[in-house]
Amino acid sequence: MLEPILEQIPALKNNWDEYSTYFQEKTYPAHTLLLREGEVSKNMFIVGKGCLRLWLNKDGKDITCQFFFENEAVSSMESFFHNTPGTFNIETLESSHLFILSRENMHKLLEEVPGFHEYMHKLKEKRLLYYARMFFSRLQDTPEQRYKKLLEEFPYIVQRVPQHYIASFLGITPVSLSRIRKRL
Repeated sequence: MLEPILEQIPALKNNWDEYSTYFQEKTYPAHTLLLREGEVSKNMFIVGKGCLRLWLNKDGKDITCQFFFENEAVSSMESFFHNTPGTFNIETLESSHLFILSRENMHKLLEEVPGFHEYMHKLKEKRLLYYARMFFSRLQDTPEQRYKKLLEEFPYIVQRVPQHYIASFLGITPVSLSRIRKRL
């Protein structure tokens, strides 16, 4: 199930029998909270199958920041890498089969596996670029433009994620999203 990720790190793939023990496999039901805001993130979750949501609470309002699907890794990055309390919640939206990498095992892989450091660097870079695009989209695009981009770039999100989470992700109310969908 980790094949696309392993292809990026040949040394890990070629020695999977040795390194597979660094990853814990676990299946969680839908709507399981894997990390609470304010906790220190001790794990990175790699989605084998399912969907996860990264979100935060602002004055009692649920704000969705990102969705993660098969072969994507998620953690409260700042918390995971710096051992500080996190600002995000992570939950499953579907029943999800995950590969869990602890901070301790990540450090072992960084030391032992050629190419793993580069993979982690690319992962951080991808997250940084994603947030930059999201930030500028909120400044420049209308909610309708943001929804159209979502449909173009990630059509599977609208098929797998409940509408109220999509509205939260777009920064609008479910009613506004419904109006946008009717216009399109």
